Parts: sequence; C-alpha cells; structure tokens
Amino acid sequence: MRKIATLCAIAAVAGLASSAAFARVDVDIGIGVPGPVFVAPAPVYQPAPVYRAAPVYEPAPVYVQPQPVVVAGPGYYGPGYYGPGVRERAWREREWREQQWRERDRREHDWREREWHEHGHERDHDREWRR
Repeated sequence: MRKIATLCAIAAVAGLASSAAFARVDVDIGIGVPGPVFVAPAPVYQPAPVYRAAPVYEPAPVYVQPQPVVVAGPGYYGPGYYGPGVRERAWREREWREQQWRERDRREHDWREREWHEHGHERDHDREWRR
C-alpha cells in the first residue's frame, strides 16, 4: 500500500512540475486612440415582386394532304407477271429446281453406298448368296 501512495505522490509532483514549465506572464499596453470606424450602409427597401404565370405556347397546327388511294383491279399480279420472257423465266426456274433435286439425290445415294461398303456389309451379303 505504501508503494502505491508513493507512486501517486511522484506522479502528482511530476504533473505539477510540467505545468509550471509552461507558465508565462503577458503584459499589454493600450493607448486610448480610436481607429477608423466603418458603418454598415442603410437598408434599401423595394416593393415586393409581382409574379405572373409563364406564357404557354401551343404548337402551330400541321396540315397534311391525304395520299391518293390506288386500287389495283382484280387479277393484276404486277408488272413482272406480264411481259416478254415470263415463260422463259418460269422454265429456267423449274429446270434449276429439278437439277438441285437430282444433285441432292445423287449425294445421298453416294453417302449410303459409302456407309454400306465401309461397314463391311458387302462381304456379309456375298456370304449369304454363296450358301
């Protein structure tokens, strides 16, 4: 217990000694001569503003002339249907389609033949005929 009291006393003395180190004395001398005086300007009163609604502008009217109506008579198929070369174009299209079909069938047939031969079905087929 004695140790704690001694430590507290040492701490108090150290605290007081450090605050004494910062102590100082200030001396001020004043002479009673006034400096320049600045005065705020007097307030200026104005009448209250009058508020009016903002003007609303409407867009100018737009006048559009209607487009003429064109009615095609019954049985009219357009300018490409009638005229020179219509039969020839139809014939060429039909020939082209038939050629495409023939080529597709030939490719499919070739593919099936290749599959048949690659899997050895030809040898099995020959054996059955020889029996």
